[in-house]
Amino acid sequence: MALKDVVAGKRNEEGIASALAVLKQQLGDRLQTGQAFREQHGHTTTYLTLQAPDGVVFAESADDVKAVVKVCSQYRVPVIPFGTGSSLEGQVNAPSGGICIDFSRMNRIIEVNAEDLDVTVEPGVTREDLNVYLRDTGLFFPIDPGANASIGGMASTRASGTNAVRYGTMKDNVLAVTAVVANGEEIRTARRARKSSAGYDLTRLFVGAEGTLGVITSVTLRLQGIPEKIAGGVCTFDSIKAACDAVIMTIQMGVPVARIELLDEVQVRACNAYSGLNYAEKPTLFLEFHGTEETAALQSQQFAEIAAECGSIDFRWTSDAAERNKLWKARHDAYWASRALAP
Repeated sequence: MALKDVVAGKRNEEGIASALAVLKQQLGDRLQTGQAFREQHGHTTTYLTLQAPDGVVFAESADDVKAVVKVCSQYRVPVIPFGTGSSLEGQVNAPSGGICIDFSRMNRIIEVNAEDLDVTVEPGVTREDLNVYLRDTGLFFPIDPGANASIGGMASTRASGTNAVRYGTMKDNVLAVTAVVANGEEIRTARRARKSSAGYDLTRLFVGAEGTLGVITSVTLRLQGIPEKIAGGVCTFDSIKAACDAVIMTIQMGVPVARIELLDEVQVRACNAYSGLNYAEKPTLFLEFHGTEETAALQSQQFAEIAAECGSIDFRWTSDAAERNKLWKARHDAYWASRALAP
């Protein structure tokens, strides 16, 4: 069976035409059917070919989302939610056509509860914009998938990222969502209470569902305190096994490393070329430690001893923000570095 046979479905031409006509009447200019808009929302960084929707709705409120879902349900037309389009998996493609809902205009931060360490946002808020907004509160949202993804998209794809070893993934940091389900009604999966054993855990069900259970219209997130000190490090090994052994020993010994990422020698070569680095082309760990001045230094020292036991003789660490940011920028650009190495 060819790939095109797997991803392509039968188009409902009559239903799509009817849905577009009704939505144009209801939403006006918020619905765009121009080719440029459609192509922009039918393909991102996925290896799949362009599969454009038949229309793009720039939703401005939950009511807009309800309107789209109700009409598409009536005429049996696919609905494709779209955040920033930064994912690789191709879930924003529209193999059977349909209506794409763009959330870039639903980018309001609804409520910050600094004392309770949570925030409620609309799905179009990006993680970088959220952290800029939270900066004066002494709090931050730790999930970092690399790209400046939208919070709704991160919840829908159960994103993880470089901080997962300490702070978990999206499934650990989403407290509740509101979502428009298939009949056009909006539901809320949970309240802000941290502890509850009543009812189904609907939040965990929606996180990672990629829009198949409903279209997310708001997300309540768990926040963390900004660390007093952040230190980063790079450590090379002679083999993948030695690097993995160092990671296993680090976790088993309870060293609270915040980030730890493995690059093999080919990926290091790609990052060197793309980001202007000069690391040895060997299996390499990128690390980061969060805490006070004393604890960050202690954690770095503990890891250095573990790495030496596993055969590493080149562990470099720094607390300089510019140098640390350059390191993680190279990690975040790993996809583009790989594309440059093997177009």
